[in-house]
Amino acid sequence: MRIGILSRDARLYSTSRLVETARKRGHNVKVVDVLTCYMNITANKPTIYYKPKDKKEKLEFDAVIPRIGASVTAYGTAVLRQFEVGGVYSVNESVAISRSRDKLRAHQLLARKGVGMPMTGYAHAANATEDLIEFVGGAPLIVKVLKSTHGSGVVLAETNKAAESVINAFRGLDADFLVQEFIKEACGADIRCFIIGDKVFAAMQRQAKEGEFRSNLHLGGTATIVKLRPDERALAVRAARVMGLDVAGVDIIRSAHGPLVLEVNSSPGLKGIETATGKDVADAIIEYVEKDALKGPNKMKGRG
Repeated sequence: MRIGILSRDARLYSTSRLVETARKRGHNVKVVDVLTCYMNITANKPTIYYKPKDKKEKLEFDAVIPRIGASVTAYGTAVLRQFEVGGVYSVNESVAISRSRDKLRAHQLLARKGVGMPMTGYAHAANATEDLIEFVGGAPLIVKVLKSTHGSGVVLAETNKAAESVINAFRGLDADFLVQEFIKEACGADIRCFIIGDKVFAAMQRQAKEGEFRSNLHLGGTATIVKLRPDERALAVRAARVMGLDVAGVDIIRSAHGPLVLEVNSSPGLKGIETATGKDVADAIIEYVEKDALKGPNKMKGRG
């Protein structure tokens, strides 16, 4: 099978693991930086060209695995859509990636489907500050920039006064953000569930370092293997289904009123989960692509 991996850098751990594994399984693999792609958008013969340096190359794949960074979502999904128009299978479709990257839209879709999440508020008018704080039960609370990644742009406000200051400061910067309930009983821990198809293939618990509420590994958090309860497993799979993603990292948190979804990631990293669990996630992804691609391209899994 001719497999294209859409990634900005072939040296990244997740990308290199997928390349290594696909080649071991006998596939012809090429890593493509989406920013070096350009398209001929026609009704009869849609094509994509790749020109990293001076040599132009027409890209022809049987399947693509998108590893599109958040900073290039718009152009990356445009390139992916062009592959889809041309009948190329993608393990995650462009509409699902766009949906999951829009944090507000993702929260609204999850809420519509009854997926449990921390209480969340969103507004634009400055005079709504007090109501936003009240929506989530008051401080302590989280203020999260909509375009944040890897824990950046996420602030813990420990008092209502601090929350007002943070909210008004973000408004002054004209930043779109959410105000969210802080789950104190989680004690700085969350769970990353790695979804492949319709099941949780691997899961790890991430624990924030002392004095930090964000559990992201690159911020000093630690990861250990964790055993999921049936309700947690079902919640993670359902969240990925609502987004329309076949490969996803679903972050959940244990609260006093059951598991809650924090985020659904369309390009989850492999290093942390493989290291913590010892499972060969890359091999499971390639195996899934081999089987799922046989069902045909553009299955239109997403909704909303």
